[in-house]
Amino acid sequence: MKSFVASLLFANTALAFPWVPNVAGVDSSMLVERQQPGTGDGGAATCPFNANHQPAVAFNPKYPYNNAVNGSKGNEKGGYLVPARGDTAHRYIAPTSRDIRGPCPGLNTAANHGFLARDGVTTYNELVDAQQNVYNVGYDLANLLAFLGLQADGDFVTQKLSIGCDATTRTSFNPALTGSQPGLVGHNKFEGDSSLTRNDFFFGNNYSFNQTLFRMMTRTTGANFDLNGLALYRKQRYDESRATNPNFYFGPLSLLLFGAASFLYELFPSGTRGYAPDLYTMYYFFVPEQLPPNWTNRVDPYNNQKVTQQILEMYLKYPVEFGGNTGPGQFNGGLTFGTIQNGKIGTLSPTDTSCLLYQLATGQVPSSLNGVITPTVQATAFALQKLTPLFANLGCPRPLT
Repeated sequence: MKSFVASLLFANTALAFPWVPNVAGVDSSMLVERQQPGTGDGGAATCPFNANHQPAVAFNPKYPYNNAVNGSKGNEKGGYLVPARGDTAHRYIAPTSRDIRGPCPGLNTAANHGFLARDGVTTYNELVDAQQNVYNVGYDLANLLAFLGLQADGDFVTQKLSIGCDATTRTSFNPALTGSQPGLVGHNKFEGDSSLTRNDFFFGNNYSFNQTLFRMMTRTTGANFDLNGLALYRKQRYDESRATNPNFYFGPLSLLLFGAASFLYELFPSGTRGYAPDLYTMYYFFVPEQLPPNWTNRVDPYNNQKVTQQILEMYLKYPVEFGGNTGPGQFNGGLTFGTIQNGKIGTLSPTDTSCLLYQLATGQVPSSLNGVITPTVQATAFALQKLTPLFANLGCPRPLT
């Protein structure tokens, strides 16, 4: 293992992982260089198009996983093998140049296994189902994350969105009325500055995997991607972006970056490896974006309470200031929003943070469109239908439509 890690940390080549063929269980055929699907500026003109769109693999009672179907609540029980033995429909298939992939390795992996549409144009229900069936994400958190993606980057009427670049012609019910729907690469919406392994938008492609950042993360964490290591790395990425990106912005939704970092040790580790957040596991999720061989998911559901607790713990280890640069070396901080006071979060309960995320999600619903087209009246109430019942017992303020 020592030589395995050293090969990654000190490799000189920018594009290869020469240590991988020596790691037991890794298929070296995956090392063939492929163009990252969705490369370009993230706009509609360069967004891949697959004329043969197929939805996610249909539910098969022979391989029920968490029994989440059509956006319904599943069993919320994990510890099972994904893909199940014999379930060839969910085998790994590398994306082609016609398929969209984006900034989230967990969603890219789900698409590569057919739990989301393999071309990267997915739906709200597919997102809710895939999170439960693959990763044993709790129903409340699965809905919150799907909703955050849809409200920022997709279409409330069709309930479609791209997991990467701008596929408006395939997601919007009427592009002339809705305008651009940028997909999950939409900057300062679902995607933000100081990502773990993606460039800041200012520096170009903000959704393709950056191997230099992956190596940096591995060095910082000592190849143990746990809470302590990732908290330190999040601080390093914040400092780096704030110092080098004149357009750096770290707003309230940047809390999602801490939640996404927690996925590395809460959702990605396998029971067949003692649920260890090790480099072997992270290689599979970040490089080929594939479920590791004989991968079993977490046993208990990762719900809103658990993720907000991890967000707080990670943030409070190295508190950083919310705000943004107004030019090189000119940071404007002191942001106040809900539980963020004078630019920082103090010691709060996970419930307070959950309500903050709920407010951030529902506060972005485009109510102004109600005067333009009738269907968006229903779209504006989408949050009340999908999210409010899941947050009701927390006492979060309900938004008006």
